[in-house]
Amino acid sequence: MKKHFQNLIIALVAVLTLGVISPNHEIWTNLQPKDDTREANLPTTSKHDLHLGLEDSIFERETFEPSLSIEDVLLHPAKELAYLKFGSRIGPVIQNEFDSNIFPKIEEVIQQTVASTGGLENRMLAISEYPSGDYAEKMFHVSDTENAKDLIRFHVRTEKRPLDGYFYNFHYHTAEDGFTVHHSLGDIHWSKNTPPKWLS
Repeated sequence: MKKHFQNLIIALVAVLTLGVISPNHEIWTNLQPKDDTREANLPTTSKHDLHLGLEDSIFERETFEPSLSIEDVLLHPAKELAYLKFGSRIGPVIQNEFDSNIFPKIEEVIQQTVASTGGLENRMLAISEYPSGDYAEKMFHVSDTENAKDLIRFHVRTEKRPLDGYFYNFHYHTAEDGFTVHHSLGDIHWSKNTPPKWLS
């Protein structure tokens, strides 16, 4: 009967302490008789007997560094932010023309900038987190995270041209000229009707 009572107490303590004090915890060794079979079944090992083979591991022979891909770090986020800016009302209308005419030029500018800065291995470049809404121009910026300065600013401006209607003018600015010069990427015609606000 004493053995059953001890087992009941051990189980209750394990449940009440949420497993912190388990039935195999060392505090129970004083309560159990010396001929308990729990400890007899455990192999005797010392800390010197444990060899896990980690010295032969592949992680020691090669340094594990994630490869930085320009597509993963800059190009995919740039496209996602562009579509986020377009929203559900503008995006479906201009998507095909943007994908075929404008975005390849954006990719080219980003790749040239990455090459001129020494590659992603030498500088940590990132895309801004959120485009501006309403009728503001900002799509996204490519910046150097080490000194927190923009390198390129990609914008889209809504222009009203007499007799032609509304156009989206895609362009970018560079830090080299103080972000003053518009470098054109192309135009996409909307219609003669007033376009909706960005992010709508």
